[in-house]
Amino acid sequence: MPNGEQGQQQPHPNGATPAGGQWYPPEWPDRIRALADGTLTPVEPRRAATVMLLRDTDAGPAVHMLRRRTSMAFAGGAYAYPGGGVDPRDEDHRIGWAGPSLEDWSDRLGTDPRTAQAIVCGAVRETFEEAGVLLAGEAPDTVVGDTTGDDWEADRLALVARELSFAEFLDRRGLLLRSDLLGAWARWITPAFEPRRYDTWFFVAALPEGQRTRNASTEADRTVWIRPAEAAAGYDKGELLMMPPTISTLRSLEPYGSAAHALACATGQDLTPVLAQAALEGGDVVLSWPGHDEFTKRVRLGRPGGATA
Repeated sequence: MPNGEQGQQQPHPNGATPAGGQWYPPEWPDRIRALADGTLTPVEPRRAATVMLLRDTDAGPAVHMLRRRTSMAFAGGAYAYPGGGVDPRDEDHRIGWAGPSLEDWSDRLGTDPRTAQAIVCGAVRETFEEAGVLLAGEAPDTVVGDTTGDDWEADRLALVARELSFAEFLDRRGLLLRSDLLGAWARWITPAFEPRRYDTWFFVAALPEGQRTRNASTEADRTVWIRPAEAAAGYDKGELLMMPPTISTLRSLEPYGSAAHALACATGQDLTPVLAQAALEGGDVVLSWPGHDEFTKRVRLGRPGGATA
């Protein structure tokens, strides 16, 4: 791995078992069984957004990833991208906006304009909160430079604590959200049997000139810049733990020779939601993600907690 980090077998906290490097919680079989027999009521997924930040290297584009702390109950030890849940205040109509209109974003995301704004705003806000990178500028064709000063950090912490809304933050600094620096890439919805569910839009963006990432997230114990093919190889060897949406989007980035190329091709990416399905077959439950056969699991209902790939 880059930044001096060597590939190694990652711990699988909370009993999670890997298939390659796929994060697989031990409670899934029992929850799938409950969903199949009607005793589990799915929770409503929350809106969320995550950003695959890219920067060019001599060997091709690298993506910024963080590793979730192994102590975390959900996906502990798994590699992911900066992101998180949408703040209701991300819908604030006072947010300074540059780039495609809300109507254009609404068409692209398949939502109403208000929801589209919240999702795009959430993506930009979460990237600043978790990586210190801000996709905003004083004008529609500018981007802020260094964001590592004490005043920037104070604002970032206020955003994390929800003491400051993103609209207030941008207005205070005279900034416009640069929605044109984002490209919508994919959409995944957490399976119905999960206790925590998210309807997550994945975006791609290039690291702005003059800015740099850092581990600003309290949920991560390390961050890396790594080429998608290298990260995918680590997953295949069981060295890097990831959830299906992460490894799927990583593989989809492999063909692109530069960050700009990936961003330019974002308009052609399929945003049909990917949602896991659980079907009964011969007394077992087969868990699958449509269009993503590598993640298919067969859960043996006769043995609670047991599963095979």
